Amino acid sequence: MKKLLTLGLLLTCGWAMAQIKTPAPSPVSKLTQTVGLTEVTIEYSRPSVKGRTIFGDLVPYGTMWRTGANASTKVTFSENVTVEGKELKAGTYALYMMPGEMEWDVVFYKNTTFWGVPKEWNAADEALRLKIKPRKLQDLVETLTIDLANLTNDGAVLQLYWEKTLVPLQIGVNTDATVMKNIDRVLNGPTPADLFAAGRYMYESGKDKNVALEYVKLANQKEPKFWTVRTQALILADLGQYKEAIATATWSKDLATQAENDDYVRMNEKSIAEWSKK
Repeated sequence: MKKLLTLGLLLTCGWAMAQIKTPAPSPVSKLTQTVGLTEVTIEYSRPSVKGRTIFGDLVPYGTMWRTGANASTKVTFSENVTVEGKELKAGTYALYMMPGEMEWDVVFYKNTTFWGVPKEWNAADEALRLKIKPRKLQDLVETLTIDLANLTNDGAVLQLYWEKTLVPLQIGVNTDATVMKNIDRVLNGPTPADLFAAGRYMYESGKDKNVALEYVKLANQKEPKFWTVRTQALILADLGQYKEAIATATWSKDLATQAENDDYVRMNEKSIAEWSKK
């Protein structure tokens, strides 16, 4: 009986402990910052010094580091950027660092699936490797911090600072080219894709079909595709303009034949047969 009571107490204690939440030793942090027109997101775990010597001891010199605790730190760029003047494509990267007394290696690594540093390092997964000179800080930074500072339309500084060490990375973004492209696009008027999207939306949502037809017609005048031309035929048929609908469906069928899209060929043939009876 005593054994049963003891077992019951142990099970009860285990259940109770499973319900207790305690602070994480290295809390997870996520920072999202817009730089110019580029969104940069940093996800990492933040260990603290806790009286220890960090660089050259807890984090040895000459050894690749996950740049934090737990899972490797990840940095995401929504657009192509430059880091210290070197090009880096849009995407998500694991951020690894190899501390040194005078110089650090900083690596943006394509494979982000590892819990920390991969056991087998693959040089082909290095999207970018840089040599960075760290800076000494006067005051102690207790908790590892990574942020984006000195924001301008053209870039920012990605900064890691912990203990009494600062590692800065100059991030460049191509805001001017993006803005100029947007200006040209707006001033040159809507694209065929814009016109078709507007026309299809108005047609499918039950709005003015005549206006929808005009938008789709304009799109097809500039850049006819078998699926956009078929939408024009469907609108014409809904408006009771069967002669024009048949001619447009024949156009769509011809384009689909050239594109070797049998589904649209069959759909147009079926529509032409139906509308011919009207």
